[in-house]
Amino acid sequence: MPLLFQTDPAPDERVRRVRVATGCIISAMTQYAMLVVSAVVVLAGASLFTNGLEWFGKRLGLSDHAVGSVFAAVGTAMPETMVPIIAIMFGTKAAGHAVGIGAIIGAPFMLATLAMFVTGVAVVWNRDNRPDYPNMNVDPRVIKLNLECFMGFYALAVAASFVDVFLFKLFVSCLLVLFYAIYAVYAVKSGGSSSGENDVLEPCWFAPKSENPPLPVIFAQITSALVLIIWGAELFVDAIQAISLALGASPLLLSMLIVPVATELPEKFNSVVWIKKGKDTLALGNITGSMVWQSTAIMTVGIMLTDWKLGPAEMWSVLLTMLATLLVYVQLRRTKRLTPAPLLAGGFFYLLFALIMVLRGAK
Repeated sequence: MPLLFQTDPAPDERVRRVRVATGCIISAMTQYAMLVVSAVVVLAGASLFTNGLEWFGKRLGLSDHAVGSVFAAVGTAMPETMVPIIAIMFGTKAAGHAVGIGAIIGAPFMLATLAMFVTGVAVVWNRDNRPDYPNMNVDPRVIKLNLECFMGFYALAVAASFVDVFLFKLFVSCLLVLFYAIYAVYAVKSGGSSSGENDVLEPCWFAPKSENPPLPVIFAQITSALVLIIWGAELFVDAIQAISLALGASPLLLSMLIVPVATELPEKFNSVVWIKKGKDTLALGNITGSMVWQSTAIMTVGIMLTDWKLGPAEMWSVLLTMLATLLVYVQLRRTKRLTPAPLLAGGFFYLLFALIMVLRGAK
């Protein structure tokens, strides 16, 4: 009988166990709360930044093509731009580089699949208010140009992962930066969007009552937004690394399936709003323009700041990204029009990749 009483832990031991368990629960809740808070900060900064950039474009009299495919695209791409930079520069070499490379490769994949899918769903949902349904009101020249540039630049960046020579990677990085500069200048000068699409702009956040906010106010808004984005991105990366270690999950898995979903929310949100208003060129231009930005500027960060060796998980992402993009491009090229069908197919590619990642453990 005395042995039965010895199986129960002493009161002090029970208290210690309760304290340890409570501490673990509190720590986990804190990390998940930090993940949510950081995502909100990043998205708030992105919205503020996008609004400021769009007003900047309007003040300079830029075309809607430039506003949608360059300025709005760069603005909404700021979260996924800052997350890998913060992860690579301030994270641990193993986990930080894994999160960085995963976010870099995962961002264009998320746009080509999930963002396109959400846009297609928005078109179907608003079909009663679209007299030309299922045809979308896009400028095929603008979207086709964006997709061509993306596929070319993206393939070049991926090719750099197969050559472990610094000078070659430096050469590719310089080419990508040059190509984006040429693309941006061409987009700014060429125009090409339907008339009146830039009336979608909301009031300037820093001057909500002004119909023509001064440039210094716009610059102040853009600067403040950048501070929010950088701060939020650093908090997000810290939370992702802590959660991945606590769960014993691969940082690459989380960075390719979770980080891009959160950081691509601005593009998804903007596209849904613009689709509802019939501004299809802006909606698709925002997504495809962000893809061009990510295939150049963000890829350059990965090429130059990491060993840039893409494993099987990353290559699966590359393959499915190209397939999803090709579906949209082929319809535009053959028919000179776009319907929701190839956009909706992006959801299949996203689910397929998620299944592959889970089954392989993101190794």
